[in-house]
Amino acid sequence: MFYRPEDGHGLPHNPFNAIVTPRPIGWISTRGQDGSENLAPYSFFNAVAYTPPQVMFASTSTKPDRGDTKDSVANIRETGVFCVNIVEYAMRDAMNQTSGPWDRDTDEFALAGIARAECDTIACSRVAGAPANLECRLTEIVKLKGDSNFAVFGEVTGVHMRDDCLVDGIFDVLRFNPLSRMGYRDYTVVREKFELKRPGE
Repeated sequence: MFYRPEDGHGLPHNPFNAIVTPRPIGWISTRGQDGSENLAPYSFFNAVAYTPPQVMFASTSTKPDRGDTKDSVANIRETGVFCVNIVEYAMRDAMNQTSGPWDRDTDEFALAGIARAECDTIACSRVAGAPANLECRLTEIVKLKGDSNFAVFGEVTGVHMRDDCLVDGIFDVLRFNPLSRMGYRDYTVVREKFELKRPGE
């Protein structure tokens, strides 16, 4: 099968997300200028640089009470900071609860019963029990082609790692099993890993 996206795929559901998979989930926490808290998952997310460490996530839809975007991007525009919380399998239901189309006054931490802690380098809450948190300062927001597509880039200014996830100096993902997004309503979980050495190593 071949199709041009501009012509449509002719399938019951869009296959694009099922092709680019699995995708890590950036559980983005933000705080508005008014002190309101927001927590929402984004699967268009990844690390993009080592030195300095940088990450990105993309928001691709709008909410009626946020104009051209959603709560996360709106809050980051106001404050210039955000936190990426890593999602473990055990937190899948709480993460999913925060993905709803809640209004801007909803505190998703409280809604989903998630314990929060204050970040160290930025004025923002983080998911207290997450395997890791990346505190970030905004570097740029890039408007992408499309009505409501924005890519948000941030420099990591602080890193939290849960002590039980460190094994002999290695951050061991098998200690918490990262959750990843697939296509449609599908997710997957990392339960095994293997090592490959690059040529010349």
